[in-house]
Amino acid sequence: MESLRVYCAGPLFNQSERDEMSAIADVLVAQGHSVYLPHRDGMEFRLVREVLIDRGWEADLAGAFLHEAIFALDVYQLVIACNSVVWNLNGRVPDEGAVSEAAIAWTLGKTMIAYQDDVRSMIAGRMNPLLVGLVDFTAVQQIKEIPAALMAEWKRHPAAALELDRLSTKLKLCVERGTALWQALSHERAQGENEIIADCVVQLFAPENALATNPKNT
Repeated sequence: MESLRVYCAGPLFNQSERDEMSAIADVLVAQGHSVYLPHRDGMEFRLVREVLIDRGWEADLAGAFLHEAIFALDVYQLVIACNSVVWNLNGRVPDEGAVSEAAIAWTLGKTMIAYQDDVRSMIAGRMNPLLVGLVDFTAVQQIKEIPAALMAEWKRHPAAALELDRLSTKLKLCVERGTALWQALSHERAQGENEIIADCVVQLFAPENALATNPKNT
């Protein structure tokens, strides 16, 4: 069976949401695919921010460039590392970050399916067409069905070949910075080491004038 690299997009703001996203990732891994699960494989904003504040960075400024880092990391995963997306539409309102990720994936021609077993966001019994239009107006209703549905969609519409030289200058820069951050995160020494992750975030995303005046650098 062909193995895919899957971006798992969905809500992550409470334990039940994180558990559901982990269940989606687990069923994909069990079928031989690799996944990117943001809350597990990316950075934990709160912990890295605490390191930056302890180093003397102003809380608002640290939060601002750390958000830039998270954006670049996720964009790198969507543009370069992953060839497919599973989008969890559950919630009274679908998670806005996941909506953005799905729109990016659709624009890039990535293979994508949606999962939903929650009817709260329906309009007259139907989902917003500007959401479900991204996944051909269909959604899988059981987590166990996700791998088969994703492979069927891959066979129908495999990810389009991406011509990096045709990306906008802004997107190229974002991808380059996200690539560097992912390489740092993937290094054996950096796993679970928020000090090392903070070093990379500062080097890549801190404003140059602020970096020069940060107490740690004076």
